[in-house]
Amino acid sequence: MTESIDSVSAVGSSNAAEKKGFYKVSMLKCIGFGAGDLAQNLIYQTISMYLLFFYTNVYHLDAAAAAVMFLVVRIIDVIWDPIVGTFVDKHNPKLGKYRAYLVLGGIPLTVFAILCFWNGFSGSLFYAYFTYVALSMCYTLVNVPYGALNASLTRDTNEITKLTSVRMFMANIGGLAVGSGIPLVLELIDPSSTDKMSTSDTAWFLTMTIYGLFGLALLFFCFSQCKERVVMDKKATANVKVSDLWMEFVHNRPLRILAFFFITAFAMMAIGNAAGAYYINYNMNGTAAELSIFMGLGSIPAFIFMPMVPAIKRLIGKRNMFYVFLLVAIIGMAVLYAVSVVPALQHMWLVYIAQFIKSTGIIVATGYMWALVPEVISYAEYTNGKRIAGIVNALTGIFYKAGMALGGVVPGLVLYYVGFNSEAPVQTPLAEQGILWLVCVIPAMLLFLAMYIISRYELTDEVIDRINTEIEARHSNN
Repeated sequence: MTESIDSVSAVGSSNAAEKKGFYKVSMLKCIGFGAGDLAQNLIYQTISMYLLFFYTNVYHLDAAAAAVMFLVVRIIDVIWDPIVGTFVDKHNPKLGKYRAYLVLGGIPLTVFAILCFWNGFSGSLFYAYFTYVALSMCYTLVNVPYGALNASLTRDTNEITKLTSVRMFMANIGGLAVGSGIPLVLELIDPSSTDKMSTSDTAWFLTMTIYGLFGLALLFFCFSQCKERVVMDKKATANVKVSDLWMEFVHNRPLRILAFFFITAFAMMAIGNAAGAYYINYNMNGTAAELSIFMGLGSIPAFIFMPMVPAIKRLIGKRNMFYVFLLVAIIGMAVLYAVSVVPALQHMWLVYIAQFIKSTGIIVATGYMWALVPEVISYAEYTNGKRIAGIVNALTGIFYKAGMALGGVVPGLVLYYVGFNSEAPVQTPLAEQGILWLVCVIPAMLLFLAMYIISRYELTDEVIDRINTEIEARHSNN
């Protein structure tokens, strides 16, 4: 059946917290759940921030060839993600419907992440394709079930906000460990890299090995702390089909809006992250230590502001929270652009301030968007009776990877267009301007688009609470 959001019947919810499905989640369980995102970010953020740099400056791939490869991998994901989402919804492994894949997918994910940064076949496009495609497929095998795991822990919107806040806090620990940590670990392994980002293939391989193995341990910890409690029964899952993904996209308006927000947000983040190392190395002529600080400031605001998200949301509402922090990010990008083009302002401490302001807006806005995924899953269950968390997360996966595709393609193509030369210690003014567009201008344009998209999202907390209460009432009457 299909019902409009406005027609959701009001059901008494004073005792909703005591009803089945509205489970409370302990802080240890929140930390355990968040450990899964920390683990994935040790790989995802490394790919997002440094893989293009590794390919152009260490592995010696042409920037345009790398850009095309990023696009091809994302096209493969469009086919692979719904297959994984459907498979996950239809099956119930003994280790857990969703958490099992943290182990089953986490081991090969770690292996291929390490192999992506091995230079044994330097310049081989085939090897780069093989390892990156395999990495991406394994990442989906972990990430789609992990996303569905969130919606299986509780229906309580306050508990989901708490889960998401802890998750994003820990995800940004991963971002900090990658952004600041990788240049420092590379420098520790390769002391000759004190002035610039290391181009030692051995240093990159050992660094990714350390990060990958630590991430795998965190996935095992997440597995040990999370157990599914809100899932579709086996009879309902037997009828799940790949075509449900496309039907859900057509009929679930909140999901469509969230999907396009994911595209825009992840494109913005991926473009900015990929350009960071180039910006500090060439535009600011910075050192490895300065790059570490700059990239680390992409995550540090999370430790200040993510714990405040539940209170901020209660104070101004989630839609206004998106508006405020997206605007803060745009202001930060404007300041960063001004600092970069006005000679009198070209001081690293001003760059750091601008980066902090920009990152504050991005972290809160893009961090909280994950709390909307359980909402659209509940809306799907309300309208069609199927709690197809795997399929919904596969859809969001497709769209955030579409954003990642833009984030991978756009920097490579822009660098190629402006004549970037990885062998040159100093770039041309046109190349430096192209890098600056990648860091500031293009991401700011995408943020304005994101503000418009999120303005169309209609699921308020009150609506979601009524939907979840009615769903549980239906289950109680069956």
